[in-house]
Amino acid sequence: MDLGISPIGHVIGGRSETIDDDWGDSEAFIQLEEPTFKHEALMGLEGFSHAEVIFLFHKVPDEKIETGARHPRGRADWPRIGIFAQRGKNRPNRLGLTTCEILRVEGTRLYLRGLDAIDGTPVLDIKPVMKGFQPRTEVTEPDWAKEIMSAYW
Repeated sequence: MDLGISPIGHVIGGRSETIDDDWGDSEAFIQLEEPTFKHEALMGLEGFSHAEVIFLFHKVPDEKIETGARHPRGRADWPRIGIFAQRGKNRPNRLGLTTCEILRVEGTRLYLRGLDAIDGTPVLDIKPVMKGFQPRTEVTEPDWAKEIMSAYW
């Protein structure tokens, strides 16, 4: 089945290798695919403080894909949980999602801080963060998730 999904752009700059932590100061930009997209595609985005970026973990080989359960980051001191209860890169469809700070928009380039994708990563979509789409109830998580994120940003 052809899902009709193709990259709208690519990450340029930032990190060249996947490292689990310290993404908070990472700066990069998304270069939209031209001529398909022109600067009009990003018009108005500069009015938002943050954007959600959906991207492809393109360097994850088939044999690393997880469809069941595992210990996050391979740590046996954390519980074994299903792939859909964590945000690891070895997902069945290799989709990543990050909320990042918009620094500026220049033509067909969107400059961001805190995008946890590496240089060359295919970008599938960009959406502005709107308070109305944020959770309307308290966000809760297990202790291991708080620990895993303690050094992430």
